[in-house]
Amino acid sequence: MSRPLRGASPRLGGGRGWIAALALLLGATACTADAPDGPKPSAYKEGTLRVLASSELADMQPVLDEAWKATGVKVELTWSGTLDAAEQVASGKADGTYDAIWLSSNDYLRLRPEAARKLANETPVMSSPVALGVRPEALARLGWKPEDVTWSAVHEAVSGGKLTYGMTDPVRSNSGFSALVSVASGLSGAQAALTDADVKAAAPRLKEFFAGQRLTSGSSGWLATAYAQRADVDALVNYESVLLSVNRDAKSPLTVVRPRDGVVTAHYPLTLLTSAPAGARESGRALTEYLRGAQAQRAITEKTFRRPVAAGVAPAAGLGADKRRELPFPGSLAVADGLLASYENELRRPSRTVYVLDTSGSMSEGDRIGRLKAALTELTGTGSSGTGERFRDREEVTLLPFGSKVKKVRTHVVEPGNPGPALDGIRGDVKALEPEGGTAVYSSLEAAYEQLGKGGGDAFTSIVLMTDGQNTEGVGAGHFDSFYASLPGDRKRTPVFAVLFGDSDRRELTHITELTGGRLFDATGGSGSLNGAFEEIRGYQ
Repeated sequence: MSRPLRGASPRLGGGRGWIAALALLLGATACTADAPDGPKPSAYKEGTLRVLASSELADMQPVLDEAWKATGVKVELTWSGTLDAAEQVASGKADGTYDAIWLSSNDYLRLRPEAARKLANETPVMSSPVALGVRPEALARLGWKPEDVTWSAVHEAVSGGKLTYGMTDPVRSNSGFSALVSVASGLSGAQAALTDADVKAAAPRLKEFFAGQRLTSGSSGWLATAYAQRADVDALVNYESVLLSVNRDAKSPLTVVRPRDGVVTAHYPLTLLTSAPAGARESGRALTEYLRGAQAQRAITEKTFRRPVAAGVAPAAGLGADKRRELPFPGSLAVADGLLASYENELRRPSRTVYVLDTSGSMSEGDRIGRLKAALTELTGTGSSGTGERFRDREEVTLLPFGSKVKKVRTHVVEPGNPGPALDGIRGDVKALEPEGGTAVYSSLEAAYEQLGKGGGDAFTSIVLMTDGQNTEGVGAGHFDSFYASLPGDRKRTPVFAVLFGDSDRRELTHITELTGGRLFDATGGSGSLNGAFEEIRGYQ
């Protein structure tokens, strides 16, 4: 039902010092098995456990290294989002490729019978609830006592224009999906598993709540990086462990609020697959036994700020001991998917994106232009596309192809209930792209920012830059830097997500992404990697 989460490049733009390191720690290097440019899991080897895992578990590597020494079990982690993992397990793609999965929760997988029947032993290793991290000045302005805050109070502050926040994309991120369920359950007042009626009844309040979202992201790491650069964002919605990790070296730490009326908690069950060979099952049992032991549990809570599951092991400092109600997860696949579709196409702020596309003469080499056309066409989906498989309803998509100068600029808006005309228009414009001319990167970026200045409305704005070469024509880097510095605040907050492709200059693109607070995606790995880069960027728009 959802587009598979694609591999993320480890090359981040924006953010320095502790926050950049944190971004890497929190899983910005995520890669999935089906990502063409991602590492492929190896064939099964005795003593090695191949695990499809939530990307935030990158911070568990030191614990897993100790587990290897103690048990002889080496863990090979391949990163995935919950929805992508469910698809791989349900479709059988995980059979023989992975021996286990290790996600924040198996709740979504259990809603799919074809996935649930492939799960064998399931053992929680640690836990972390969804929480709200609030800047100290925002907390003081609101007059909140953290122990008394409810989701309704958060909604009231957001709808009143007194609180803004960032959250990861629920379609592509484990933490985003858990946050969406937490907010929907909390604001619906559901006393049992969420139903369609609950979601429909809460829709007006949910739309007001998501109007306050100022940052979206495909990963918790980039979200933390972007948040550190945005004074207009008051809070983050994420797992408690992520928020406390942000605080580890912060000069002005977030106050972590677990809403009093309940939260969704990640229990990180290490789960063997029924297809795993006997040796892998033994390795899984040995690893699980070690991870639930007192020594590992102490290391887990101290290093990652997740809560231990072993009796007698105290949570790390900063982890509140007071209990919170566990909010109900959707009771059926239809409700969960409907909630995601509603978020994508109705509840969240719409997107405005300018695609700055290199169609210079060099794009004719090795069918580069064909690969670009295929990647963009894939984003238009099909008539039966599910959530996350095409441009969203209400999304404004501008194609700005360039060579020696900007060529014909076309904008399409995907109309709710009638997406066909816009999607067909995008396909037609993509098909007409032709390689010709030099490479005017910086002049074209300036034109993209000016294009965004012509529009209005409340939307997530971004620029996607794809180039296969260095800047050879038009203005240079210095001119662009001055241009960017002169932009008004709203446009200056628009990040550039650049795609490294062909013979493009990594240093040049890194400079652009760091200046604008964007991110660099690597599409140099193979014929399908450009598709993966464009798809992954969707989580940041």
